[in-house]
Amino acid sequence: MADLQNDLRPSATAGDVDDLAEPYPDDGVITAESYEPVSDPDDAPMVRAHAILAAHPVADGYNGLPWALKRLPYYDLELGEGTVGTDVPRLRDGHVGALFWSLHLPEGFDGDRAVGATLEQLDLAKTAARTCDDGLRLASTAGQVADARNCGRVAVLLGPAGAPAIGDSLGILRQLHLLGLRALTLTGVSWASEAGLTRFGEEVVREMNRLGVIADLSGASAQTIRRVLSLSRAPVLCSRSAARAIRPHPVNLPDELLAELGAAKGLCLVPLTAEQTGPSVRDVADHLDHIRAVAGAQCVGLAGTYDAGSAHPQELGDVSCYPRLVAELLRRGWEEADVALLTWGNVQRLLRGTDFTARAARQRRAPSGAKISELDG
Repeated sequence: MADLQNDLRPSATAGDVDDLAEPYPDDGVITAESYEPVSDPDDAPMVRAHAILAAHPVADGYNGLPWALKRLPYYDLELGEGTVGTDVPRLRDGHVGALFWSLHLPEGFDGDRAVGATLEQLDLAKTAARTCDDGLRLASTAGQVADARNCGRVAVLLGPAGAPAIGDSLGILRQLHLLGLRALTLTGVSWASEAGLTRFGEEVVREMNRLGVIADLSGASAQTIRRVLSLSRAPVLCSRSAARAIRPHPVNLPDELLAELGAAKGLCLVPLTAEQTGPSVRDVADHLDHIRAVAGAQCVGLAGTYDAGSAHPQELGDVSCYPRLVAELLRRGWEEADVALLTWGNVQRLLRGTDFTARAARQRRAPSGAKISELDG
């Protein structure tokens, strides 16, 4: 991945990228020294699954609860809410330790309407998390996620939001970040299209690196994905993409892009949706097997996509069902260390890498004042 721009040089322009002193530390991998098996290998797969998840819970990379709650006149996530697929009791049953709350909007939202609706979702998400403070805790960094887990809470990270939410303004991006936004999906805008990134789009990625906002590339064009991989100094994310070689859905990734994502130390989160992965837990496991083989064990994670309006595979109907998927992987011979990376370690590595890159970038680069009219005409 390309290096960050150093704006301390007077001659720097929006298209320049200078060297960073050192890359973000790749310390998110669970090594033989830090990983210890948590169960007897002769135990039944489901028993082993619960034991592994108790030590290495699920970091769910995509959950649509904020928009689902918007349609409800009343809800109680703490005691249990049967009208949605996510609540605190089922999160605990599924051994979920962290989840990203999607702020995506229905199609047709753009301009000021998209900005306003995203702000409303941010407000609703924060309110929902704070009213469930015995079970949920808002977090924005890897350290805060770990602290929430150590306190027996489920860490809630805000995002991804759709790129229209920033209204083609880096100032709005910075304000959304101050309000807690953690990831932005680079689709649905003129500066990140089928043709790839424009000059303004490249500046958006650099500013995201400086702030610590993760670039989500699910649904982006191959040209956009490749340009972001070459430009971003921080690791990137595909928040809901499976293997196109197994199921030819347009958001799923072909093997060549999966390999490039793995080489760039990015992360592909496999969605638990019947449309993208198939109708059974075995189909989901097939995608996980394939992505691990093509991109590496450090490139694969999980995106429940619960409460996002999608049908789910059999046996994976809500957030309590993750042990069933892990048990299936254990039956296929997955090592416990690889399961620990899949559920928890890879997302923590992504968050740590993003945090490190942002701290380094802020020492070298002032907030960008670039405007789309200046860079793209």
